[in-house]
Amino acid sequence: MSDHTANVAAPYIVCDNLVKIFKVADLEVVALQGLDLTIRKGELMAIIGNSGSGKSTLLNILGGLDRPSAGGCVVGGIDLVKARESELVFYKRYKVGFVWQQAGRNLIPYLTAFENVQAPMLFANVSARNRKDYAEELLEAVGLTDRMHHHLGELSGGQQQRVAIAISLANQPELILADEPTGEVDNETASHIYEILRTLSDERDLTVVIVSHDRNIARRVDRVVAIRDGRTSTETVRRVGAEDEEQTHEEFIIVDPAGRLQIPREYLQQLGIEGRAVVDVEDGKVTVKSVDQDSESDSPAHRGLFGRKSG
Repeated sequence: MSDHTANVAAPYIVCDNLVKIFKVADLEVVALQGLDLTIRKGELMAIIGNSGSGKSTLLNILGGLDRPSAGGCVVGGIDLVKARESELVFYKRYKVGFVWQQAGRNLIPYLTAFENVQAPMLFANVSARNRKDYAEELLEAVGLTDRMHHHLGELSGGQQQRVAIAISLANQPELILADEPTGEVDNETASHIYEILRTLSDERDLTVVIVSHDRNIARRVDRVVAIRDGRTSTETVRRVGAEDEEQTHEEFIIVDPAGRLQIPREYLQQLGIEGRAVVDVEDGKVTVKSVDQDSESDSPAHRGLFGRKSG
């Protein structure tokens, strides 16, 4: 394999045994517990999980806003663990764009949409002519040509989020990180925002990572990774060729390099497993059984499989 081919095939984001520990007073809180994750270039994917699962911590690390306590995190060839502060500043300014749930984190209220989009370019020393042309291009891309000279108070929540998407692209980053971008808008507006992110990802070869509580987001993205207790738990992938609203997805349990996996809670409840379990190989399949379960029982209801289909 040539070096060029190897580079093309390499993942764009690699998180390897990622650990993040926060110290609060005299207590240590483990937000990430050896998380492994790979994301390819140009992928539109989502990370889901309950509050406290570690998904926002992961987003902050990917964005260079926080450093992990241990493990590795490489984005586009940049090692975010070993990078110097000056390298992180460059990374945050030119390589990654952010879209936050709250408008106050995305927009400067006393500026128009047009001026907001130009602001990051101003700090990057882009010429006035190029700032104007590119801001117009971005606002057109998110469907706000007719609203570009309006202030924050004159825009709806959905329009504000579209401006935020345009701002995130101002310095032409390779990666967009969106933290609950549809959390404060209605379903119809949310669908429109997801469509814009899809189009931008396809047309600009952008890698887009969306953090969400919404488990129905699988219909909108290429892949969904669920995080539970600081580790990747399951992965849902859209089937190639499935384009209708009721498209079928395939869900997998993630097995990390150490052989650890997280079996969905509903499976454990169905099997009556708590504390310890018996793992065996039967007929080419790995089975998981309760320690108290009759060893002769072999019904499908007593099997925990490594993959399942839904949709």
